Amino acid sequence: MNISVIGSGTWGMALARLLFDNGHSIKVWSAIESEIKELRESRTHKNLPGVVFDEAIRFESDLEVAMEGSKICVLSVPSIFTRSTAKRMAPFYKDGQIIVNVAKGVEENTLKILTEQILDEIKNANVAVLSGPSHAEEVVRLLPTTCVAGANDLKTAELIQSVFMSPVFRVYTSTDMLGIELGGSLKNVIALAAGISDGLGYGDNAKAALITRGIVEISRLGTAMGANLETFYGLSGIGDLIVTCASKHSRNRKAGMLMGQGKTMDEAMKEVSMVVEGVYSAKAAKSLAEKYNICMPIVDEVNAVLFENKDPKQAVDALMLRDRISESIGM
Repeated sequence: MNISVIGSGTWGMALARLLFDNGHSIKVWSAIESEIKELRESRTHKNLPGVVFDEAIRFESDLEVAMEGSKICVLSVPSIFTRSTAKRMAPFYKDGQIIVNVAKGVEENTLKILTEQILDEIKNANVAVLSGPSHAEEVVRLLPTTCVAGANDLKTAELIQSVFMSPVFRVYTSTDMLGIELGGSLKNVIALAAGISDGLGYGDNAKAALITRGIVEISRLGTAMGANLETFYGLSGIGDLIVTCASKHSRNRKAGMLMGQGKTMDEAMKEVSMVVEGVYSAKAAKSLAEKYNICMPIVDEVNAVLFENKDPKQAVDALMLRDRISESIGM
């Protein structure tokens, strides 16, 4: 199958290699001309050391050329650029093409998930999502990974499943796109909290608590918005939350850890040197919680650290000293 990967970051490049190894014809697009030039010449990516991309993978800076003739367009730009990139794609979109969003985020001003943003810009597009615990650094090296493909139409989800599935990349299907996307975006906010905990020198007990109570907050909001509870206890929920809170590859955890060690948000983001999605999703998560009248104390404290200069230690104290409640009643 002809497939276009829109975005040449680490995740897009990891999926490009996976899909090429699955026998598909791959074109990769980037808006940054210098990135395309480097990829064409070196067949390597600066953030994926040691990986060489096959000569048959095409790298394009012309979006029309990149999309032309492709059955699937994998949209793999940072979430803050999803809407603007979809708008650029709109004139070249052809009926029947499937746009698979693989980024994770919620738009701050509209509170829309990424597939909703795509549909705003490309009317009647056939959109889907692929998500789960899947760091690019491991996928590109063909380490075993599992994800979930989501689409409103099960047949579309099954097509994506068949395209991505391999001996090292297992894909499940779902029709709960809302739940998949909320799990994928909100876990980044909880991962910032986990990183802050690490930066403060707290241990495994604290991280386990953040993961456990974090999925409660995510599922509480998600079900209020109409998503399926089961989704949040699957790959795009608890699975993605665990890996993002614990992995050395997690940029959200790393940014949080730097802030726990005393750096400002801006200093932490500069040191990470890649987009820290949780910072952009944090305000949206807080706004959604307020809109649906959902209690999300971890999200509240992360926002206070990020945008109100609250001391991270005081944020942890605020979580620990909340009013006493039952675990199972009211959660």
